[in-house]
Amino acid sequence: MKRNLFRAMGTTIDVTAATGGALAETRDLFEAVEATCSRFLPDSELSDINIAPGAEVRLSPTMARVMHAADTARTITHGFVDAGVGAAVREWGYDISFEAVDARIDRAAPDQTPNPEWSVKGVMLTRSPGTQIDLGGVAKGWTCDLAVDQGTAAIVSAGGDVRSVVPDARVEIVDPWGDIPTTLLLGVGALATSSVSRRRWRLQDREVNHLIDPRTMEPCSGPVLQASAVTATALEAEAAAKAILLQGADGLAWADRQPWIRAALVVWHDGSVFATTGLEMVA
Repeated sequence: MKRNLFRAMGTTIDVTAATGGALAETRDLFEAVEATCSRFLPDSELSDINIAPGAEVRLSPTMARVMHAADTARTITHGFVDAGVGAAVREWGYDISFEAVDARIDRAAPDQTPNPEWSVKGVMLTRSPGTQIDLGGVAKGWTCDLAVDQGTAAIVSAGGDVRSVVPDARVEIVDPWGDIPTTLLLGVGALATSSVSRRRWRLQDREVNHLIDPRTMEPCSGPVLQASAVTATALEAEAAAKAILLQGADGLAWADRQPWIRAALVVWHDGSVFATTGLEMVA
């Protein structure tokens, strides 16, 4: 097996594959999806979609597949993970790549952001006025799955989203303070971790983060700082981790009721760690 690390989608991608050619194919895949789905690239298809007039937009085949993945994430999380919160993400200050985000003391918190309304059918996207799309997490998880499903990668890790077809694959969960509360025997499956500990900034006198709650259209707040989920696919894991984090103290109980979530773990602001009973830890 060969391994390669590279930067894409605002994070580090770690790929294990059988050949150097497969590694190169996986890198090309991530770069192509980023070029299509990034809201930070002015010439990306997503940027064009978000400024396009009218309610309907025709999508390229790749964008259509990612938007259907976003629809799946919204459905399985009962609306907790919604790609339509892009306008709120921007209005709360995350309107440039995070490396360039600093205190936004000169910007007021938005008074009201319209609730996202969008649907996708075939290659047609329909959205209500003001709805903007943010595909960061969805595109990342979907691309991990595609790299593995098409056989170019055996393990892909993209900024906390991991997809594996290696039976003895192990994954360390790193908490917000750099410690490792547990190591999981992931095997064939996926893991994602979502956190509000890193992508944080100040908006006037308020500390905010990148994770928007579709119920309030405000940044996530609550006792949970980080959530991890184990599922069959990276798209599912990405959606599960965000939904658990958004639900705070009720997140683990919700995860336990979802048959598609194999296990979950949360880290609270005080450092406490809690997990569902299905978590398979390495001794």
